[in-house]
Amino acid sequence: MTTPTQRFTEITSLDELRELVPDPVPHVRDKERAALLDVDRAWLAASPFCLVATSDAEGNCDVSPKGDPPGFVKVLDERTVAVPERPGNRRVDGFRNVLSNPRVGLLSIIPGRGDTLRINGRARLVRDAPFFDEMVVKGHRPLLALVVDIDTVFHHCAKAFLRSRLWSPEAWEGADAGVPSRPRIAKMVDRPDESLEELERYYGEEYTRKLY
Repeated sequence: MTTPTQRFTEITSLDELRELVPDPVPHVRDKERAALLDVDRAWLAASPFCLVATSDAEGNCDVSPKGDPPGFVKVLDERTVAVPERPGNRRVDGFRNVLSNPRVGLLSIIPGRGDTLRINGRARLVRDAPFFDEMVVKGHRPLLALVVDIDTVFHHCAKAFLRSRLWSPEAWEGADAGVPSRPRIAKMVDRPDESLEELERYYGEEYTRKLY
């Protein structure tokens, strides 16, 4: 929380920003493309996880994780991809945003890789389509799909993942020290009226049984 004693030196213009962060080199500046290449298709076929960023008409933002077997983000054509939706918490924050502001950003991740694939475009919510038959997992068709018409696509460098050591097993040991388990967090902030035993049971085998 900001207090009256805190002072910040804010950046309020692009010129000020560029004083600190100079213009990128040409090959980085110009790497955005408007269509998928074969290498992008191969990336999406190998990726089991992506983050979907949205905002509503007033600019309120959300980033939602999406995960499924590798290749779950389906390429419909060189300018269109589809992300299936599975059972979740039913908040549909990102989907509500798309209904008022279709612009979205996807960050596609492959485990162990530091580089990522970024896709920006405009999205639609689709409740059924022939390609849903190709998105069946464990006998379950998706509830709906986010269809994204691509504006730009490009590969992003690995520095954030390298700095965070996200894929380094030696960095995982004790990384969550002091952070309560998910059942304990739920007891503290989400579901205080339920017993810890009930929550541990819910977030155990019962939880994994309800993925689809």
